[in-house]
Amino acid sequence: MATAAPTPSTSTAPPPPVLNAGSSKVQRIVDDIAALTLLEAADLVSQLKTRLNIQEIAMPAAAAGPAAPAAAAEPLEEEKPKEKTIFNVKLEAFDPATKAKVIKEIKALVPNMNLVEAKKFVESAPKMIKEGVPKEEAEKLKKTFTDLGATITLE
Repeated sequence: MATAAPTPSTSTAPPPPVLNAGSSKVQRIVDDIAALTLLEAADLVSQLKTRLNIQEIAMPAAAAGPAAPAAAAEPLEEEKPKEKTIFNVKLEAFDPATKAKVIKEIKALVPNMNLVEAKKFVESAPKMIKEGVPKEEAEKLKKTFTDLGATITLE
């Protein structure tokens, strides 16, 4: 019951199928180029560039590509800071004479808050009124509370 061990195959993989079978001359050139070593292929490229008068085009390297735009973007950020579009509206302080108006506005602004909670909220200033508010809404809230005698900051 002796079985022979399988012998390793020494044949190479078959060439990939040709998608567009051109002339036999082109096919022979493709086969010859595929058989070149890396140094021979580099020499072929340089000779073709010379013969066909092809200009050298600067191709960014994979690692250097993102670094160059990032370096160029830094000076632009220093010159023109990015405009903030999302703000947090914070009640810093209020005028004691207008405390009731500020409490009513807070109660109206936060739907689930009752009058007692709104009073405690205002009295515990500085306190965040709203977070993640677009610029237009934040400026509108600031104007409303400022008109009521409160001090509002946009962060």
